[in-house]
Amino acid sequence: MGGRDLHEAHRVATPLELLFDLTFVIAFGLAASQLAHALAEGHYGVGLLGFGFGSFAICWAWINFSWFASAYDTDDWIFRVVTMLQMIGVLVLALGLPRMFASIEHGEHLDTSILVLGYVIMRLALVFQWLRAARQDPARRRACLTYATAISLAQIGWIAQMFADLRVAASFAVSGLLILVELAGPMIAERRDGGTPWHAHHIVERYCLFAIIALGEGVVGTVAALSAIVEQQGWTLDAALVGIAGTGLTFGMWWVYYMLPSAPVLHAHRERSFVWGYSQMLLIAAIVATGAGLHVAAYFIEGQAHISPLATVLVVAVPVTIFLALIYGIYYYLVRRFDLFHIWMISATGAVVAAAVAAAMSGVSMAVCLVILMFAPAVTVVGYETRGYQHQAAALTH
Repeated sequence: MGGRDLHEAHRVATPLELLFDLTFVIAFGLAASQLAHALAEGHYGVGLLGFGFGSFAICWAWINFSWFASAYDTDDWIFRVVTMLQMIGVLVLALGLPRMFASIEHGEHLDTSILVLGYVIMRLALVFQWLRAARQDPARRRACLTYATAISLAQIGWIAQMFADLRVAASFAVSGLLILVELAGPMIAERRDGGTPWHAHHIVERYCLFAIIALGEGVVGTVAALSAIVEQQGWTLDAALVGIAGTGLTFGMWWVYYMLPSAPVLHAHRERSFVWGYSQMLLIAAIVATGAGLHVAAYFIEGQAHISPLATVLVVAVPVTIFLALIYGIYYYLVRRFDLFHIWMISATGAVVAAAVAAAMSGVSMAVCLVILMFAPAVTVVGYETRGYQHQAAALTH
């Protein structure tokens, strides 16, 4: 475990990494269903707090494994067995999400017992991996030990918080401090202690695959909404529109995500990896929340939602808007260039979202509103494919 070559050609995700990612399908599915249920009941605070906390837990678990594997994936039997243990931890974490959401809704004490148990399983396995790397890669021993120490300290904090049995507000305050510890560990290890040989093109591909898993919730939400209409009304025009809107929205978000020139920029500017990598958690959460919003649309169609048609459109429109805003923000951070053409695209995107919301306020059917919203990412797609790619190529040459 001496570290991978950070200039290795044709470095791609391994079958083991793809198998590991499957556990996050379950985690995102449970997080999205819990968020959709809370939003459909009008419990916005519960849904956002629970989903925010759960999304960080899920994304951070994936990030910890993926960046380590990008630097030290030996693919020997020890690495494989320890990865299996981490997969078990992810599944346990996922099973703890409903209990955590329920504890927030009841407003007494934050119940993270099952969630933390999953983290203990994962983090013990990961600390073992970092200690193994520290022993076998003397040149980067200090960075590896920093990772192991930061993970251990944060894990002790999560366990202490669980046993402290704090009220929900106090628990989230403590969680905020522990999250800062989690985020600080990699920054200290990579910037002060020498860093690790993570591979820029490989890690970007890993995030792209992670985004596809998140986009799967959009497909699931589309099927749920489509099934609700078909069951209520049969195969009607609204059913066709919902199927087109949900699929088109998911496809458009995928297309936009893959426009980011992440790999060449990170290969040339490794110091930009932290803002890029950490902001991806918000981006992935927005993608999953969009799928949850489509679930809420299904609840509304079935008559099981206790919110207005406008609110139903907003629970889809808001995460889509956040996603697109983050895409433009990350793009600017990567290439450090923003021109008038992007301002026009952002303005047109905002106009499309506003049109969808205005249509909902005017009593236009849910299906039509979703079709209008579908064109929000399409604005960026059309802009990029006509002129935007030229602007990007020019920015990358500087």
